[in-house]
Amino acid sequence: MKTTWYCPLDLSTVVEEEEDGVIYTVVVKQQHGTPTSGFSPVSRSQCVKAGTEEKLVLHLIHSFAMGDSSFISIFLSTYRSFMSTKRVLDILTDRLENPPGESERSQMRQSFNRAVCTVFSTWLSEYPEDFRSLGEPSRLLRLTPLLPQDSSSAVDLRARLLRIAEELSEKALLPDAHKDQTGFTSPPPDASKFEPTSILGFPSGLIAEQLTKIETELFVRLVPYHCLGSLWSQRDKKGREGVCWSVRATIRQFNKLANAVLASCLGPTKLRSHQRARLLGKWISVAEECRARKNFSSLYAIVSALQSNPIHRLRRTWQETDREAVKRYEELSEIFSDKDNYAQSRELLKEEGTSKFAILDNRLNHRHLGRSNAQGTVPYLGIFLTDLTMLDTAVKDRLDNGYINFDKRRREFEVLAQIRLLQSSCKNCVFTADEAFARWYQSVPTLTEEESYRLSNEIEVPSEPSPRGLTPTVIITQCPDLSTSRNSLAGDSDSLFDFPSPVNNLLSKLTKHMKSPSVSCLDVDTSPSTTESTPAALTPTTPTKSHRRSASCGNNPPGSTPGSGPDMRIIRIRMDLHDGNLYRSILVTSNDKTPTVISSALEKHNQDPKQASRYELIQLLPEGKELVIPATGNVFYAMTSSSVDFLLRRKGGHAPLDSSPISTETSATFPRIKAKGRRLVRNLF
Repeated sequence: MKTTWYCPLDLSTVVEEEEDGVIYTVVVKQQHGTPTSGFSPVSRSQCVKAGTEEKLVLHLIHSFAMGDSSFISIFLSTYRSFMSTKRVLDILTDRLENPPGESERSQMRQSFNRAVCTVFSTWLSEYPEDFRSLGEPSRLLRLTPLLPQDSSSAVDLRARLLRIAEELSEKALLPDAHKDQTGFTSPPPDASKFEPTSILGFPSGLIAEQLTKIETELFVRLVPYHCLGSLWSQRDKKGREGVCWSVRATIRQFNKLANAVLASCLGPTKLRSHQRARLLGKWISVAEECRARKNFSSLYAIVSALQSNPIHRLRRTWQETDREAVKRYEELSEIFSDKDNYAQSRELLKEEGTSKFAILDNRLNHRHLGRSNAQGTVPYLGIFLTDLTMLDTAVKDRLDNGYINFDKRRREFEVLAQIRLLQSSCKNCVFTADEAFARWYQSVPTLTEEESYRLSNEIEVPSEPSPRGLTPTVIITQCPDLSTSRNSLAGDSDSLFDFPSPVNNLLSKLTKHMKSPSVSCLDVDTSPSTTESTPAALTPTTPTKSHRRSASCGNNPPGSTPGSGPDMRIIRIRMDLHDGNLYRSILVTSNDKTPTVISSALEKHNQDPKQASRYELIQLLPEGKELVIPATGNVFYAMTSSSVDFLLRRKGGHAPLDSSPISTETSATFPRIKAKGRRLVRNLF
């Protein structure tokens, strides 16, 4: 089968050719001939578009000869999405047992040997963990004798593989002597030694430097392919607890820093407002120093913590905070604005990713003029995780004929290449540890959602109205440490920091149909009798010159529901409770039926989801009207667009729509960003 496209401007022809088990995209380019000869030379290159497992693996050996020079790097970065290391080794070993060419000295055999050495040398250099994770040495012992022996590089390659085989043999015989070193562990915090206000005694630059040290070390150790959507989405499946450990470590650090900001600002409940304002100002200054060091991960963690409801709702504290500091805080928040698909955040990564220093305004440049050490760039990893998750969700893994869609892997590799480029800028950074700050940072206790809100309510009672109506805008990374409880700051096991961030035309196309791929489960205690606030957006909105306040303290500005899209919508569901009406945010997709939504709502309200059949779902419409959603209907299509408020009512009950007074004990509202329920418009692809 052959499909041909003509490109008259550059005299090139793009041809799609299918052979046995593989589809190639072939580019035939005709160059302009010389005036004297009139002859126009023709160049031909081809790259794999799709193929079977066996053909893709064998193409590793033939890719250079065919002009597909990037295939090896792309394959080795992404193959774990569609096949195992053992399977790749088996196919290559079978091929080595039947090499081409009539003799060892034939030109065909020599070219084959050079390609084999290139493949395995690249694989060993960039991904040695693939071989060490085999578990037993039999495959390496079968492979090694078949490798070429006609060059020094081939001899070195055989020696390296044999050393790994020996390590695997020792590990099999003495498993206790080879503990898993992939995880990042730290001693539990000693809450008795925690002094919240001690953070004021450290210079902001020192704090930012130490945070950048931690983040840089984690980022350099990040394994880029751990970010692939197909791998990251399996992290919570049984038996897959150890996958993506490098991403989990980065997320744990993000959560730990956000928790440190919360604990230090909320811990001393007896402080006066102007004293607590100094703590907010301190963290704003630290965030500014992180920005100067191009540490966007810590910067975002600090900004997100300051935007979280427990701190965000402290009206009197924010009023006492220095106006200039608040202005700088709002400017820093704008870096993560969702305007034009987070164009500012991406532009900064593009401009500063490989530069020696941050591009700052005159005020910041003057402050950091004396610094001579170049800084690497530590990005907010959620940008790349979301890009790769969107790609994995939107683009098919296989074509209709069953071939593996390798074009998808090329797109994923573009994102992974950006990560590796940023990692290269961090590898030569040198930092000096500060033991005093390390002790303080390790002593910070982990606050649960309930504890955060209890402390916040002790500082300022929730009944006080807010003079402003903006909802907080928060993203807090959520990924559990397997040893922590579900109620800890680390969140539940299927959470993910997330926001849409297209990096090419494909992702730009996706965001038109999917404003946000995940939802912030921001739970708000409120009352329908007043003008109700909608759930907080899961991604940062463009900051204004006023303070942001808690959703429970004011009204949402008019407009569409944040996070909604053409095939999904965030709704708010409450239950009639004796101690108040508690709203929960739920993501409804175009595939969700009524029992599913009711079960999710019951679980959010800490009720038994198995009792879903005893409840009915009712949409609360304007003017006191109700719309009963059919018991087996599709909620997305049954609901109207006039309201996002729903009521969960026991069947046969006739609870009034009037809400009871708001409970003074608010529920946990530290956001969890779910990476579930994504449904994209399939006909785009």
